[in-house]
Amino acid sequence: MLDSVALAAREAGVRVVTGDTKVVERGKADGIFITTSGIGVVPDGVELSSSSARPGDAVLINGTIGEHGLAIMSRREGIDFGSDLASDTAPLSNLIVPLLDRVKTVRAMRDATRGGLAAVLNEIATDSAACIRLEEEAIPVSEAVRRGCELMGYDPLHIANEGKFVAVVADEDADEALAFMRAHPLGIGAARIGEVAASPPGMVILKTVFGGERVVDIPYGDLLPRIC
Repeated sequence: MLDSVALAAREAGVRVVTGDTKVVERGKADGIFITTSGIGVVPDGVELSSSSARPGDAVLINGTIGEHGLAIMSRREGIDFGSDLASDTAPLSNLIVPLLDRVKTVRAMRDATRGGLAAVLNEIATDSAACIRLEEEAIPVSEAVRRGCELMGYDPLHIANEGKFVAVVADEDADEALAFMRAHPLGIGAARIGEVAASPPGMVILKTVFGGERVVDIPYGDLLPRIC
């Protein structure tokens, strides 16, 4: 486990500088718990906020969604989705830091972890008092995740991710941001999945592959027991 921690730290370019252990009553710990806290510095000139999205902005994501949640479910529940699903966990700062240095009009950025893409976009829409309109055809979903969600009755937008983030970028810089993301190993599958609109405020609307529209709600509860 410590070898794995060291490898992850090297990949992320961070150091583990302190630590402690806890003793609990026999039978009160299911294996091992590891809790970490990260300390970083916000670069000068970078101001990201979930309340900064503006009508006309583009909504980007750095790759396919849903792998992490379904990979964990596959291992925990012994469910074979017909493919070797693997978690997408990754040191996203390796892509995000140079992206922010290159593109100065990134308004908001969030990692799509618990609650998946749906939760993140609803938070941005609510905080910005704007509407986020998505194109279902544009959202990258692997065939394995699509099959797994159909089997379990899940919405891929609600599945947790670990190596995916959403960026709201001014429309005039969206193409440059997307090209930069796709040139990086952590953004090969990046896509423009929608845009910010003025109304209806505080809502996320998905245009389906059939041409209709539906509201994307925040998922109620966790599809899986707490992972991270």
